[in-house]
Amino acid sequence: MTQYETFFPQAVYAAGNETPPRVIVAPPKYIQGPGVLDQIGRYLALLNLGRSGVLASPRGHATQAGRIAEALAETGVDCISATFGGECSLEEIDKHAEGLASESLDCLIAVGGGKCVDAGKCIAHRLGVPLAVIPTLASNDAPCSAVSVLYTPQGVVSGAEFFPVNPALVVVDTQVVAEAPERYLVAGIGDAMATWYEAKVCFENPEARTVLGARPTVASVAIGEVCASTLFNCGVAACEAVREGVVTDDLERVVEANTLLSGIGFESGGLAAAHGVAQGYTALPAVETNYLHGEMVGMGVVTQLVMEDKPDEAKRVAKFFTRVGLPVTLDQMGLEASDTGALDALVEGTLAFQAIANLPFPVTADVVREAVLRADKLGVKIIEKQGDTAFKRLHA
Repeated sequence: MTQYETFFPQAVYAAGNETPPRVIVAPPKYIQGPGVLDQIGRYLALLNLGRSGVLASPRGHATQAGRIAEALAETGVDCISATFGGECSLEEIDKHAEGLASESLDCLIAVGGGKCVDAGKCIAHRLGVPLAVIPTLASNDAPCSAVSVLYTPQGVVSGAEFFPVNPALVVVDTQVVAEAPERYLVAGIGDAMATWYEAKVCFENPEARTVLGARPTVASVAIGEVCASTLFNCGVAACEAVREGVVTDDLERVVEANTLLSGIGFESGGLAAAHGVAQGYTALPAVETNYLHGEMVGMGVVTQLVMEDKPDEAKRVAKFFTRVGLPVTLDQMGLEASDTGALDALVEGTLAFQAIANLPFPVTADVVREAVLRADKLGVKIIEKQGDTAFKRLHA
C-alpha cells in the first residue's frame, strides 16, 4: 500500500502568519442533473482510469454501483468491488485500505451516503489515488469536501481526518435523489442551513478560523448565504417533488444547496455551535441510532441562534424546519427536557467540539444547557401553532 501521511491543513495555511490567509477549496468538477449516471462512463473517463475500486453498501452495489460498474466495463475499465459496512470508523477504513492495496487501482469511486463517501476519502488517501464521489442521497454536504468525520464502530463521533485535495469528481443524479425517501433530502436541508449561520459567525469574528485553519473568504460566506436563501425559497417545493418522485427546478436547486453550496460553504466558511450541538447528540445512543446527521444539525442551528440571542431568526428557522419536517423539540428527538443525564452528555459533547470557540463569547456548560432548553421551548410553541404534520409523516 502507498505510504500515506496524516494531513493537517492548519499546518499549511495557519503556520507562519499572525493572521492566517483567506482560503477557499472545492472539487475541480461537479456534475448534477437527472440521468447523469447514464453518462457516467464519459465523466469517469476524465480521470483516465484503467482499474478502479467501487465502494458501496450491499444495497448500493445492487443498484447504482452496479450501473457504474457496467458503464466502466463498456469503456474497458476493470472494477474491484468493496462493500461498505456502515460506519466511517478507522477499523472499516483500514480494512478496505489493506484489502485494496494490492489491486493497483487508478481511482476509487465512493457510491452512497455521507458515511460511505467519507470512508472513501480516507481509503483513497491511504491508497494514494484520486476519489470520485457519486452520492445517492442529498442528505449531507460530505461529497465535495476534503474532510471526513470519523466515528467509533458504535456510531459516536470520534474525530476528523483531512486531505490535501478535494474529491476529483462529484456526480449527482437528481433522478436518483428524487426517488429516495423524502427524509434524506430534509436531513440535508438541516445540515445545509447551518452553513450560512456558522460562516456568518466566523466571518464577523476576526479570531475565528475555518476547518482549514484559515480565515473565510467573501466568496465562501456568500455561498453560505445563497445556500440558506435557496433552502428558504425552494425547500418546501423540493420536498413535494421528492414525494412525487419527480425532478423539478426547485429540487435541482435544493440538491445543489445541500451538496455543493453547503460542501464548499462549511469547509471554507467555517463552523460554530450548530455542528457542535450535533456532535453532542451523537453521544446519546438512542439519538445516534434513530436520527440522521442533518436532523441533529438542524437542532443545532436553532440552538446556536438562541445562544447568539437572535430570537427572531431562531423563530424563522424553526418555523421553516417545522414545515419541511425537521425536528425542533427534544421530544421529537426522543428526549425529555427533565432528563439531566442526557442533557449533561449533550452539553459535554457540544463543548468538546473545537469550532465552538469561533463564537465571539465564552461558551460554558450553562450557556449550552440554557440554549438547548430555550430552543426546545421555542420549538414547542411553534408546533402548538403550526402543528408537526410533516415531521410525523417522515417518522411514521
